[in-house]
Amino acid sequence: MVSRRQQSGFSSDAPGCLVFLGTARAQAAAIFATPSPGRVTDPVIGRVQKTRAAVGAVTTFLMIWTYGVDGGWSEVFEDGVTKVFLAPLLLILVGPLVIGGFILYAPAEHRPLLRSRLRYPLKAVGWYLGIPVGAVAAAVGILFLARFLSDVSYVLGLLLYLAILVTGVPFAVWLVAFLAFASGAAARYAFNTADVHASLPAVLTAVLVWVLNLVSLGDGLPNGPLAVQLAAVLGGPLSVTAVSYWELHVLRTRYGVRIRG
Repeated sequence: MVSRRQQSGFSSDAPGCLVFLGTARAQAAAIFATPSPGRVTDPVIGRVQKTRAAVGAVTTFLMIWTYGVDGGWSEVFEDGVTKVFLAPLLLILVGPLVIGGFILYAPAEHRPLLRSRLRYPLKAVGWYLGIPVGAVAAAVGILFLARFLSDVSYVLGLLLYLAILVTGVPFAVWLVAFLAFASGAAARYAFNTADVHASLPAVLTAVLVWVLNLVSLGDGLPNGPLAVQLAAVLGGPLSVTAVSYWELHVLRTRYGVRIRG
């Protein structure tokens, strides 16, 4: 039996702050990356995906190192953080269209079953949006209560403000860490859409990378010659699409997973 601490990725000898953040990671994994009967886990697919990501990161680093980037490395960091949180939101917006088209493309006799499984990604989306919204609503309510108590009794209001400071700051740090881990897991596993059909994450990933690319074009083309600019703009989406297509091929030939079977 694997403990929650082991799931967090930090041992009992790790500093308390790392264990604390590890609970956020474990909670995100429990919601968005829990293995299920509908999810096909192939180690070869995982290695290819990681290799593509590593090659893409190294290529991007070398291109920036050679030709520079407007805003410097801080701009690169901010862009990376933005994409981590933007990807799940784009999935929430674009995903229903892709999933709807996917179900319509599937054989008619399979559509009722696929629709019945939509509760799994909907539950994941609900957690992703509900936790931060609920936290903000609770914070606003507690602050209003503290203000009200301050009008009634200065001591009671002060004690509540101190309690908010002692408990609220660590929780805010935990919440940010949870959202970061949850955003990565939600984008990688496409909000547990493998529970609807094992092919859906690959299809959604291919669509998402092009949508993200279009959004990124709003910042302009990267520095460098035209050939480098085109490679930078198209290289990532094309490579991700190729890996997704190959993943669908592996799922079909090795595991018998077909969209129109």
